[in-house]
Amino acid sequence: MLTGRLICTDAEQRDIVLRHLPRHVELTRAEPGCLLFDVEQTADPLVWQVREEFADSGAFEAHQRRVASSAWGRATLGIRRDYTVGSR
Repeated sequence: MLTGRLICTDAEQRDIVLRHLPRHVELTRAEPGCLLFDVEQTADPLVWQVREEFADSGAFEAHQRRVASSAWGRATLGIRRDYTVGSR
């Protein structure tokens, strides 16, 4: 399970997230072992609340590998993440 925040520094980063997020969510929810994947913009338009849950560590690791080389991963590489990874 992963929880935390995606934190943009400016409107340019926010626009990158808005442009790439729908496809990222679609692809992640279709991954084997994805039980929950929610990314919601908070009252602060530069911050998103992130919640991910995968069936096991193998599914989570496969997700991390896919994301690293994806359009989302490349486009949002410089955007700050404040995440905690743990088990349920």
